[in-house]
Amino acid sequence: MAFTMRSTAEQVTKDVDASALTAIVTGGTSGLGAETARVLALRGARVFLMGRNVEAASKVKEDILHSIPQARVEVLEGDLSSLASVKQCANDFLALKSPLNILINNAGVMASPYQLSKDGIEMQFATNHVGPFLLTYLLMDKMKETARESGIEGRIINVSSVGHTFLAPKGGIAFDTINNEAKYNPWKAYGQSKLANVLHASELSRQLKEQGVNITTNSVHPGAINTNLLRHIPMYKGAKAILNHLGMFIGFRTVTQGASTQCFVALNPKAKGVTGKYFSDCKEVKPSKYARDPDLAKKLWDFSIGLTSQYLI
Repeated sequence: MAFTMRSTAEQVTKDVDASALTAIVTGGTSGLGAETARVLALRGARVFLMGRNVEAASKVKEDILHSIPQARVEVLEGDLSSLASVKQCANDFLALKSPLNILINNAGVMASPYQLSKDGIEMQFATNHVGPFLLTYLLMDKMKETARESGIEGRIINVSSVGHTFLAPKGGIAFDTINNEAKYNPWKAYGQSKLANVLHASELSRQLKEQGVNITTNSVHPGAINTNLLRHIPMYKGAKAILNHLGMFIGFRTVTQGASTQCFVALNPKAKGVTGKYFSDCKEVKPSKYARDPDLAKKLWDFSIGLTSQYLI
């Protein structure tokens, strides 16, 4: 069966038995994260919902258990815009001595007004890239251990955006001006952070292949979806109902459709062994020229290590 932009997360994971798998989904308090967690739980996986709002995450857990009584869902508190919070969240998970097969870096913000994180990093770059980068790094040994002991391929998915192809600034990543308010453009900053998601997956995939580790790392574009991610866009305020109504005509996907590609890459057997790729509508597609630049990917990796160095031990 060929999947399309209208395929749902349930459809692309049909007949998959994930009962032997444990997953972390960031941004699990609403939208794509909540739907992704629900579908993984539906297929039998043990799912950890990571979110900064524990109350909202707990509500999602309750909703999942209401519809899937046998679901195994737990909540992790963690704010991706705070490196200290990410470190604490990783420590909390590791203290559980749980295996980890799947990490879906789903949470993000889009086109937000200029703001620095608690660590002094531009908020979109901090939340969309630096926080997920640190979380992935801190959980990597656990994922390697799980893949080795279980014999099951680990999978890491970075949720990017087609915006990385046309919104990123000249050169791809403006390393020298990321925190410069005078040069801040909310859409360029968003595109830059989404490009970073693809580059991160690409470089990590290269490293893991070099190490002979049985873990794949890919990035995905979920499509245009009317979720809370749009909250900083002026047209969104007071227009959600209209956007929902017009969605099928202007290219919006529903949340159930939008979660399909990350669920496909996380669970579908057809994605087995595929790594360092960029997916849209459950198919491999070609990312931007910047996203295919291995030197830029390595430079971003080193830059990100520098930003997170005090939390890596």
